[in-house]
Amino acid sequence: MKRTVLSALILLGTAAAAYADIQAPPASEYTATRKLGRALGNIIYAVEEIPTTMVRWNSNEGDYAGWSVGIVEGFSRTFERIGYGFYELVTFWAPTYKCTYRPPYQGSCGRNGLREYNTWSGFTEFPQELGFQSYYRYSRVTTD
Repeated sequence: MKRTVLSALILLGTAAAAYADIQAPPASEYTATRKLGRALGNIIYAVEEIPTTMVRWNSNEGDYAGWSVGIVEGFSRTFERIGYGFYELVTFWAPTYKCTYRPPYQGSCGRNGLREYNTWSGFTEFPQELGFQSYYRYSRVTTD
């Protein structure tokens, strides 16, 4: 009898811990240190908005748009990102956006209620990267 009660308690305790782990709040991945890192990244790499915006306008509208509108909008986005960076640097210790550490410039809700970043009119959480971006490991293991 003791053995079945003990096993039932262990099973219920494990199930409760697993259920509590699944039910993490949506903003739990956003912390003060992530906000500080985002602020430093926005300040340091904000100038990458200029060539990124130029390339985007060039691919969608052509060379003239890339070299005219792309530069002007790139500078605008650069100064805006720097402003967000300094704002988050000063307030990194406090949950400012809807009582969380989320970035204040997030995009709207997209498909299936998931949060999406609009890189054309909005900002991504961290600045865009220039050049080739790899999502693969450099050393792959082959199976023979």
